[in-house]
Amino acid sequence: MGWTDERVESLKKLWLEGLSASQIAKQLGGVTRNAVIGKVHRLGLSGRAAPSQPQRPVFRAPRAPRPAMVGAAPRRTEPHAPAATPLYVREEPGSATVLTLGAHMCKWPIGDPASDEFTFCGRRSREEGPYCNEHARVAYQPPQRKGGRTGATDLARSLRRYI
Repeated sequence: MGWTDERVESLKKLWLEGLSASQIAKQLGGVTRNAVIGKVHRLGLSGRAAPSQPQRPVFRAPRAPRPAMVGAAPRRTEPHAPAATPLYVREEPGSATVLTLGAHMCKWPIGDPASDEFTFCGRRSREEGPYCNEHARVAYQPPQRKGGRTGATDLARSLRRYI
């Protein structure tokens, strides 16, 4: 069915009453919800107000008192080994191309993918990943702690924010 003047007037009336596009489509018949939404948009009908939000309760239950910080937690001075940063080494072209790459071959890319010399490592990959042992050490690095903070120091800092 097309949009006759009567149907457009019915659409406007139902829209202003606050009916949803699905409800309007059912009442008009012969149109879908999306057709109603499109027509409302083309007609430039104003968007309706958002549904009312329930008011927040005025009364709040009292919170338990927070523990007072007597002093900062003692800082542990344990030496932590610097993370072994793998050095980037210019690699020789690998032995595998996109066409020859197999299931148990290292998929570490070597070179520029836009160039003709682009290859993959091609060595035997580990059981739990797509890379060989050497490339897995570069790809998967353990998370490093920032600034030598300890767990107690982090806890004290986060508690100070709320006191």
